[in-house]
Amino acid sequence: MNSEQIIRVLEDEIANFNRDDNVREVGTVLTVGDGIVSVYGMNKAFYGEVVTFESGERGMVLDIGSDLIRCILFGRDRDVAEGMEVHRTGEQMAVPVGDAFLGRVVNALGDPLDGKGPISADGSRPVESPAPGILDRQPVDTPMETGMLAIDSMFPIGRGQRELIIGDRQTGKTTIAVDTMLNQKGKDVVCVYVAIGQKASSVAQLARTLEAHDALDYSIIVSASAADPASLQYIAPYTGTAIAEHYMHAGRDVLIIYDDLSKHAVAYRTLSLLLGRSPGREAYPGDVFYLHSRLLERSSHLSDALGGGSITALPIVETQSGDVSAYIPTNIISITDGQIFLESALFHAGTRPAVNVGLSVSRVGGAAQTGAMKAASGSIRIDLAQYRELETFTQFSSDLDDATKAQLGYGQRLMELLKQPVHSPMSLADQVISLVCAEGGVLNAVPVDRIKAEQHALLDAFKIQAPDVADTIETQRSLDDALKAKILATAKDLMAPRS
Repeated sequence: MNSEQIIRVLEDEIANFNRDDNVREVGTVLTVGDGIVSVYGMNKAFYGEVVTFESGERGMVLDIGSDLIRCILFGRDRDVAEGMEVHRTGEQMAVPVGDAFLGRVVNALGDPLDGKGPISADGSRPVESPAPGILDRQPVDTPMETGMLAIDSMFPIGRGQRELIIGDRQTGKTTIAVDTMLNQKGKDVVCVYVAIGQKASSVAQLARTLEAHDALDYSIIVSASAADPASLQYIAPYTGTAIAEHYMHAGRDVLIIYDDLSKHAVAYRTLSLLLGRSPGREAYPGDVFYLHSRLLERSSHLSDALGGGSITALPIVETQSGDVSAYIPTNIISITDGQIFLESALFHAGTRPAVNVGLSVSRVGGAAQTGAMKAASGSIRIDLAQYRELETFTQFSSDLDDATKAQLGYGQRLMELLKQPVHSPMSLADQVISLVCAEGGVLNAVPVDRIKAEQHALLDAFKIQAPDVADTIETQRSLDDALKAKILATAKDLMAPRS
């Protein structure tokens, strides 16, 4: 056989060479404890890759060293022992997605927790994925109405926005998020609620509340309870976002709630310290900002070319004694497009939702408001801020002029008007009518302690005797001078018999 024949034979062998796909890189467990496994012999594993253990447990690569890797376990570490074989999957961590998840409660891996049987998935999505680029987005200009008069009138939220809900423990943060979910009924919005580090009983109560208000059918609850390992609490918000992205890329609007990211940061700090990463400011690892920025940046309003879907994020953060300047709160404030700050003093004084007008803001603002709400809200925020200042200034004074008394009275009535019972979101029409009547002086003669009762009676009377007003507001979603005059005239006529 001459050299040319030898070359041809070699070329044929190379062309027909089939790599054995069953060859897998296998590692060995060196140490295991506290949900962290050190593995030797897997030099080609990549960050975020899923690995499997002999016992059937799964883990994810979270730290890559020069001679070994460290994985977080998603199950019990007592089922993993030293010397056990570890196999690469070559797959990034992913969760199942699909319409069958609507109305269900799942864990951070997408497995059902509600006892309603297995869930048939339409596919899967990676828990970590790049955020849409600037050219893939479009401006936030469509309202995501919360149904809460205090928020929709002064701090409007748009579809695709990230609005932080921040405040001390037990100030109504979760209530605002849940009421926003309830207000999406009939609006073709999918709601994803991510519970991080909460009691299982609290999650069960949430599911019952949503079911009682016919809101569970368009909602998905992702739960990593306080009893779950830190690894599941760490991955839970990314799982919820992956589920939300399934609908966003299908052209639908999604509302996602992270309750709360304070506990998420604690879970990540726990994992990081167990992995041997040196702590930074306030004992958190240096990449804790990236932890939340890469999560929240995935919420956006996609361009029409990509279907026009959106994810609106309402992350929740707990403060200590109202300290919004702490490490985690300032991090997330800088990532989001505004914040709703709930004040303990207001809450305990009976103002609910206890929104602090001075520290709350929406950086999208009027761009995400309907024309009707923008026209009706007018100067309400300035009026309330002036009232709070005037109230503080005059609390020790007994001799007040008539103008000051009138301004204080108006401010007190506005504060009462903005109070709202739990799980009672208001329609756009009811909100607009309430604001127009307040600004038009219709309620000025009503005693402060009768404002809420008078408001409810007035709105009920509008529904019965002037239903065309609400229909016009809901249909046109705008408010001109003629419609405003009609609301005021109708309100005065309706209140005349009760005067």
